[in-house]
Amino acid sequence: MLKKAFLMFIMVLIVFSIMVMAAHLVILEINDTHGHAWAYNEWHDPNIGGFAAIATVVEQARKEAAKNGWDFLFLHAGDVNTGVPESDLLYARPDILALNAMHLDAMAIGNHEFDHPWSILMRQMTWANFPFLSANIVYKGTNETVGEPYIIKRFPDLNVAILGLTTKTTEYIGNPKNVGGYDFLSPVSVAKKYVPVLHTIIGKNGIVLALTHLGIFGPGLTAGSKIYGTASMIKKLLAYNKPDDPYGGSITLAESVKGIAAILDGHSHTVVESPLNIDGTLIVQAGSYSKYVARLDLTVENGKVISYTYKLIPINLKVYHKGKNGKVYYTYVGKEIKPNKEIEALLAGYKQIGEAKLNEPVGFSKVNFPNNKEQTRTKDTLIGHLITDAIAWKFKDMGIQAVLLNGGGIRASIAPGTITYRNILEVLPFGDTVVVEKIKGSELLKAIEWGAVSHPNDTGARLVPWGLTYKVTPKGVKDILIGGKKIEPNKTYTIATNAYIASGGDHYSMLKNGEQYNTNYVLADVVKEYIQHISPIESYPFTPRWIETK
Repeated sequence: MLKKAFLMFIMVLIVFSIMVMAAHLVILEINDTHGHAWAYNEWHDPNIGGFAAIATVVEQARKEAAKNGWDFLFLHAGDVNTGVPESDLLYARPDILALNAMHLDAMAIGNHEFDHPWSILMRQMTWANFPFLSANIVYKGTNETVGEPYIIKRFPDLNVAILGLTTKTTEYIGNPKNVGGYDFLSPVSVAKKYVPVLHTIIGKNGIVLALTHLGIFGPGLTAGSKIYGTASMIKKLLAYNKPDDPYGGSITLAESVKGIAAILDGHSHTVVESPLNIDGTLIVQAGSYSKYVARLDLTVENGKVISYTYKLIPINLKVYHKGKNGKVYYTYVGKEIKPNKEIEALLAGYKQIGEAKLNEPVGFSKVNFPNNKEQTRTKDTLIGHLITDAIAWKFKDMGIQAVLLNGGGIRASIAPGTITYRNILEVLPFGDTVVVEKIKGSELLKAIEWGAVSHPNDTGARLVPWGLTYKVTPKGVKDILIGGKKIEPNKTYTIATNAYIASGGDHYSMLKNGEQYNTNYVLADVVKEYIQHISPIESYPFTPRWIETK
């Protein structure tokens, strides 16, 4: 009996010691919110997302952690900028102030943090009560990082180092005028330097997290794809993503750098339904546009994650139903989340600023101009035709023979009904101006051949043309015509484009070789004027400008 009691006592001691030694860390992550600080409506899905509802999730999780003696982090993986007019007009100030009130711990610097000049980025950093993290962006020709490279969070039972990393593709997908003053270093090379140092700082009982804006890329994945961390998915991703690629995403980081417990990622808008586990490094990402919060709970002992749980929390997403009597109703995906009143009130005041101008009717359309899942990145679309037609119409007196736009610059749809200036700014949020350019046929061919094909890790470069026709085949781009005729390499052509790719954005470096004239007309205003001119839009015929064969 005594022996049995003694064994029981020893077992209790062992369990108790494990409980004492093990730390429980709760991590909430959001990413790519793109101005969606307010709840908004999508087709058949009203009143979704928004920071007020997210604040409720954060508050509840923080209270749960405090009650149980757990550690807690709330993180944003970058791209707070660009996407909603109320936010864009104020350089994301409402978003940042709301994140302050939600006690955000840190934010990675995303590529869209460079949609504005340096002075705006610096202003945003002064508004924030949290650090902007990126270890691999330095001022050109120096070793000085633009934001903080990392932070250390010290809890009573756990030290956590958070390393910030930003996609190196920012050097060409960012506005060249805004990114020219920086060097974007390889995230892999930088992480290999920092991770061992961070482990030394935090000690053997700490862990390193990477808060990254790198993206998850793989065969068949597009912006907004849902993925599960199954063995088959991981095998496909590892085959696709090569180690040590300086332009690679979070898969490349995980397979190239050891010692990272988890990667809290952004950039590709991927909805990670269950974590990807790459040799012990967990990767999560919470979609985009404030639709989800990713919750990752880690149990850590002696600097190792011994167990984890994960939950992707939908923010008032709904399923549309239509009853037999024609009555429409919705059911929640998960639970209804009530908005935090403090955050809701804070944001309401900013929403009123400029609202009258944004809600001005511009025109009326019976036609739907869809861009679901940003189809302009992959397909020839009606909304692409509308926008390039607007440019051709506006600048017809300048002898425009072709219009070239990048599909990634067209960010939303235009639904049937009244069209407001707000709608147009949602479609074209970047403030780009129209550039007219005289360019040699040989350089124009290079631009078409680059933009016509799909670039899996940079689908924003996909060409949206006017005045051109061509075929995309597995063997290259064929039958390229301008105005129905072959392009002559030594002939000069007059084209129109946006200032972004005219200055080399999305790797359209060949366009920099032409003679350029910036019209200083904002593209969104050109489209506004065109819609006013053709409104009401009763119909809008679609004749394909390019086709793709597999």
